[in-house]
Amino acid sequence: MRLLAIADLHLASDASFERLEALPAHPDDWLILAGDIAETADGLGRAFTLLGAKFARLIWVPGNHELWTRARSPTAPRGVERYELLVALARQHGVVTPEDPYPVWTGPGGEHVIAPLFLLYDYSFRPAELPVEEVVAWAAEESAVCADELLLYPDPYPTRQDWCRARIEATAGRLAALPAGLPTILVNHYPLRRDLVRIPRIPRFSPWCGTVLTEDWHRRFRATVAVSGHLHVRHTDWRDETRFEEVSLGYPYQWEQAYGVGAYLREILPGPPEPPAPVRASGQRAGPR
Repeated sequence: MRLLAIADLHLASDASFERLEALPAHPDDWLILAGDIAETADGLGRAFTLLGAKFARLIWVPGNHELWTRARSPTAPRGVERYELLVALARQHGVVTPEDPYPVWTGPGGEHVIAPLFLLYDYSFRPAELPVEEVVAWAAEESAVCADELLLYPDPYPTRQDWCRARIEATAGRLAALPAGLPTILVNHYPLRRDLVRIPRIPRFSPWCGTVLTEDWHRRFRATVAVSGHLHVRHTDWRDETRFEEVSLGYPYQWEQAYGVGAYLREILPGPPEPPAPVRASGQRAGPR
């Protein structure tokens, strides 16, 4: 029995679903889906059906692509309404969402609360001297503007920053109410810390990658592991003896398809052997992944 994780499958074509269908069954394992699993709601439902038949339990958080409203109709669901429709879809398939009671893992690795989070971003992963009003123009200078600016609506909130702050406040309250002695697994599509955003090819994409408001959440909420996706840069890091796992699969050109999707499932619990204490304390990478 293991707790596994993956993110950013970006399922869209029949070929991508065929690759997922080839994934071996894991009848005793739980699987975390850390966002951007499919490009449409129908695709997400299809993924839940396929993976629900292969794993004992699924835990999902939304990615930005899943929140996109592509339809031009003024009545198309967007913002909070879009999110709530995805939550309802997940629940129809028995999938745990950020709106459900947090499940407790009692398998190998010890008892942990698994907390799926939906927090968004607030553009605070930007240079300190750059006003937030200039972020889009600054990113456009290097063709790094996120498509969210056109497709991810914050309705009924005035801005994505406002939606992010509301999610932060509500989620922090839930996490603070957890039993004090119980460690957590924090799951969010976006990395919780700015220093984990290493995207040298598109560095000006960073404002769309999280919020500084979660910088200390791994300590504040007793996280053994923090799981994220979004960056399409798989890596393992340590901060304050918390393991941070970026578990993106990415687009087809970003992974070796001959290995199959199963080779990219990251074990969260019981987890890999811990590196020496100096590595954990320094925050160095635990090794190539």
